[in-house]
This record gives sequence, structure tokens and C-alpha cells, in this order.
Amino acid sequence: MSYFALATLEIALLGLLSGIAGTLIVLRRRSFFAVALSHATFPGGVIFAVLGWNLLLGQALFACLLVAIMTLLARVPGQGRQVASGIVLAFGFALGTLLSSVYSGIGVPVEALLVGSPLGVSTGDVAATAATLIGGLVLLALWWRRILLHTFDAVGFRASGFREWPVELVVTIVIAGAVVVAMPAVGAILGVAIIIGPAAAARAVAPSVGWIPPIAAVLGVGSGVLGLWASRAFDIAAGGAVGVAVTLVFLLALAVRALRYGGTVLARRRGDGPAPGRATTEVRAG
Repeated sequence: MSYFALATLEIALLGLLSGIAGTLIVLRRRSFFAVALSHATFPGGVIFAVLGWNLLLGQALFACLLVAIMTLLARVPGQGRQVASGIVLAFGFALGTLLSSVYSGIGVPVEALLVGSPLGVSTGDVAATAATLIGGLVLLALWWRRILLHTFDAVGFRASGFREWPVELVVTIVIAGAVVVAMPAVGAILGVAIIIGPAAAARAVAPSVGWIPPIAAVLGVGSGVLGLWASRAFDIAAGGAVGVAVTLVFLLALAVRALRYGGTVLARRRGDGPAPGRATTEVRAG
């Protein structure tokens, strides 16, 4: 398989992963957590690069450590999940920068760790992404209903006798796995773009919550492949092109939502819209 075909397969798999992990991030408002995790795994890649070991494994192990630290910090009285994520983000990125400067003379791939390289992914990277996608599908098939209930009705979830920590664990595993496997292709800085962007766009246009995952997957694959094609056609950075393509798709989705919502409001003013009290299926991004 050529390097471009391998890159296309990797980007397509990440786009599909957006339908799973990205949906969880958007619905449960974990965007800052995902950003913090992607940046804070930087030291793991640096350490394993110095040792000559697999970078993805180093980032995965460091991600597990950081999730544990964030969980502990979030339990401190007066603190919260956002504060814990911010502290871990700053610590991880600072430590990675420090280590990369100390070992700058031994060829640590700092740029690859930060912005990635879709055209440089290996078959191992693609296999890891495929395994994460399959694992995420299995977990969501088993836990999707409980995750939705906990997301939209936490009080009812607890009243039903369910425990919260298994849901939190499943959600964290899926998000962390997606963030880590995206690193080789789009790096720590752009890693969350292809995971969160398509899901956010899908939420803006989806007629119901159930439609968000499939729409996000389609938008993720489409925007990712479009960005990769543009990088080849115009000889520009592949990771940056993918990030810009995802952003443009998100802005287009917002425009479609604004036009649809504006048209609905105008129709109601004219008396052509749905009768008062009639339920609509629009899912708003806010």
C-alpha cells in the first residue's frame, strides 16, 4: 500500500472515530478535557523517543497517568474537572517542552509530536486506530443508553440505581483512546480537530441526538479526506490542511443551521410553521 493510500485510510478511520469519541466529547462537554489530554501526552512521546521505543505507546501510557491525576485533582474540594484539566495541560506541555529542549541533540521529533504527519503514518498506527474504533463501537453498543441517560438526566440516572463511575470510565477510555491514536496523523495541537470538529458540526444540523454519530462520521471522513487531497494537490502541510477542512465544514454546518432556524422562525411568524406546542426534532448546538 502506498504512503498516500495509508494516510487516506488513517484519516478515514479517524473520521469514523469522530462519530464515537467526538459525539461523547460534544454531548458531555469534554472538549477542554480532550484538548488537555492531547497536549499533556507530549512528554510521553518525548520520553519514548529518547529511549528509542514506540512513540504511540509512550503517549498512551502517559495518557493513562494523566487521566488518573486529573481524576484525583477533580476530587479536591473547591476544584473541578475544568481546573484539573487546565493544571494537567500546563504541566504536561511544559514537561514535554523541557524534555525536548534537554534532549534536542538526539533527534527528538518535536514537530511530528506537535502537528503530526498523516503522510508518515505506519501500518501499526493504522492498526491501532482500527482497533480503537472497533473497541469504541463495542463499548458504545453496550453502554450507549446509560451514557445518554446520565448525560441528559443525571438525577434520574442515580434514582434508577445506576452507578456513575462505570459510565465515566467508559467515556474516558473512548475519548483517551481516540485522542492518543490521532497523534501520529495530526499531532498534539491538531489532534482534537478531526475528533471534535465533525461531531460539533453534526450536532448543529442533526434532527435528533441519534443522528449525531452517523452524521459526524460522514463529515469526519469527508473533511479529512478533502484536507488530505488538498495537501497533495496544492503541496501544503497535510495536518494543517485537514484541520482547516474540518473547521470549514463546521462553519458550513453553523451556516446551514442558521438558515434553517431563521426560516423556521420566519415561517412561524407568517403562520406557516408547526402549531404551538408541537414538538420539533431540531438539536441546537447551544
